[in-house]
Amino acid sequence: MKDLTHGNPAKLIFLFTIPLLIGNIFQQFYNMADMIIVGQTLGKDALAAVGSTGSITFLIIGFAQGLTAGLSIITSQRFGGQDYRGVKKSFATGIIISGIVTIVLTALSLIFVRPMLLLMQTPQEIIDDAQLFISIIFLGIFAAMAFNLLSNVIRALGDSRTPLLFLIIASIINVVLDLILIINFHMGVAGAGIATVTAQIISSVLCVLYIRWKIPNLQLRKKDFSIDRHDFRVHLNIALPMAFQSSIIAIGAIILQAALNSLGTDVVAAQAASGKIEQFATQPMMSFGIAMATFTAQNYGAKKYKRILQGVNQALVMSIGFSLLAGGIVILFGQNLVTLFISGKETEVLHLSQIYFNVNGNMYWLLAILFIIRYALQGLGQSVIPTIAGIMELIMRSFAAIILTASLGFVGAAFASPLAWAGSVVVLLASYFKSIKRLKKLEHEQATKID
Repeated sequence: MKDLTHGNPAKLIFLFTIPLLIGNIFQQFYNMADMIIVGQTLGKDALAAVGSTGSITFLIIGFAQGLTAGLSIITSQRFGGQDYRGVKKSFATGIIISGIVTIVLTALSLIFVRPMLLLMQTPQEIIDDAQLFISIIFLGIFAAMAFNLLSNVIRALGDSRTPLLFLIIASIINVVLDLILIINFHMGVAGAGIATVTAQIISSVLCVLYIRWKIPNLQLRKKDFSIDRHDFRVHLNIALPMAFQSSIIAIGAIILQAALNSLGTDVVAAQAASGKIEQFATQPMMSFGIAMATFTAQNYGAKKYKRILQGVNQALVMSIGFSLLAGGIVILFGQNLVTLFISGKETEVLHLSQIYFNVNGNMYWLLAILFIIRYALQGLGQSVIPTIAGIMELIMRSFAAIILTASLGFVGAAFASPLAWAGSVVVLLASYFKSIKRLKKLEHEQATKID
């Protein structure tokens, strides 16, 4: 376990980020493996079918990811404050809440998946495959919830390397199963879904075994699961807004996907492929953000307020630097990377992808700021403002989907993310500047008490 309350902030954040980055890349890799194998072996329609489900998956799985990230914030704060009994209680509370939410999410998602696909104007030639793939993913929500909760809690205690190892193992398993189930057993898009869920189950089991063998602070007894209403409220006050924030952003993505679906299969395929490349390109920014949540939470629990501000400033410099590099790469080489998913003969898909990269790649610096500030605020225990920022993202994406796409076609849709990032950053920065004043005041009061 790693204590982030001592030592050079920039060095600690960077070293903590590297395993996160590698882990996130591998997670994207095994998600992308589905699409590469599907696109190259089953064709453009199958690729579009899998790709068209991304926004709905984000709506449900994103809720789970936001919820578990919020639950682990409390765990991290208690670890930073050396409240180890509270760490165990926080972990147990997280397990109970996650279990209840898993049951509800699984039931609702399976009931409404077909109506959602119809509402999004999913093309008839791909809707059946899309429903089959996403239904399998939703049957595996329990595995996604388990891995996200366990890996987030392990990171909350300062260990970002172990979840990386388990993600690498899961990635390898996912790719092998993809090849076996799709190519050898001819299971089509169902094989891709089964491979993903199986990999998540295995990575969850590995987390459980590691906690049982290596982390005494997370080894629970029956008494740790006693219901404490106050503790539940504390966790839900952070976790639910973060969960809804992810889902609010996903609703904007669904509205945008509906607009893209109306433009035809070429557009859906281009968005799916270029979106996957972008997810890789933006992983450094996201990883710095996730690292900031743990760094901020631990130092807030330790009452090291000045150190938080120092860490945020240094993380901004590093993350913006990476964003400029990533933007240049996708603009110059993104179209070549799209051929991983689709035949080079699909010239219209490649042309549309380049439009997407040109628009988005120039704005990654906004996303870098967004991730650092949003996760820093969440690490401080602030959940309302990031949720409002998520609503702003929804508004801006909806504007692009409804207004810009109608008038400019795919070019208008390509501006959806940059507009969403800009709207969110305005809200987040306004709140962060207030937080700076509050942290400086707390630091002054603490220094006065010491004197």
